Amino acid sequence: MQFSDLMTLEPHGPDTFVGVGPRYPWGGLYGGQIVAQSLRAAAHSVNPEHRVHSLHAYFIRRGQHDAPVRFEVDRIRDGRSFTTRRVVARQSAGAILNMSCSFSLPEGESDLQTHPMPEVPAADDIQQEAGWLELMQRRDVIRDTIGRRAAWFRTCQAFGDDPIDHACALAYFSDDFPCDAVRLRHPSSRDEGGGEFWMTSLDHAIWFHHPPRADRWMLHDVRCQSLVGSHGLATAHVFSEEGQHVATVTQEALMRPRR
Repeated sequence: MQFSDLMTLEPHGPDTFVGVGPRYPWGGLYGGQIVAQSLRAAAHSVNPEHRVHSLHAYFIRRGQHDAPVRFEVDRIRDGRSFTTRRVVARQSAGAILNMSCSFSLPEGESDLQTHPMPEVPAADDIQQEAGWLELMQRRDVIRDTIGRRAAWFRTCQAFGDDPIDHACALAYFSDDFPCDAVRLRHPSSRDEGGGEFWMTSLDHAIWFHHPPRADRWMLHDVRCQSLVGSHGLATAHVFSEEGQHVATVTQEALMRPRR
């Protein structure tokens, strides 16, 4: 399956779309897939001149790979500068994700980058990682025991210049590392597989600062910010190969000992 196939949603009534996903190694669906498809569904109802600048999603229940996903788009507001949408992703058991997203017209104001890209090896100087899905390539650069992961990501498939395609791909990538960063920070974490813990994503947010190019290498630098009780919060800064800060991601994870 190509990434463009995953993002091809079939119309199923006014502002309603249906999509599918592959079977992932752990069973069920991947949260980044549902976020990306929800963003694609929302974008179908938005003027192409408006670009996505943020999304906020809540994971409600685990998605099933053997059933289609229905994406229902609610047109909250169409303004001159900002457009707001709500998307509910559903399967037969009920809602699996609720997401709000905002689109805006580009504005020519000041552009100041306050968060520099860390000094890491270039993606082409690192051996290819054995990824869990053929849609993307990943090359790890940082993995430590204080709750930090960093890796280069890009799609295996080259895209055109539609900004929403690249934003959807970034959303897809963004769910890969936050839970792992939280697990690494836990004082009882003992092995790479995290077999002593059960983990799931609770909510997910992305702010798009610049239009990304997902078919080129992007560095995702993820750190655990807090771990209180069973809730862990991770933040990721996403950079282009040239060092431009293109997006910020936050995710809260639920982490419990396995029974």
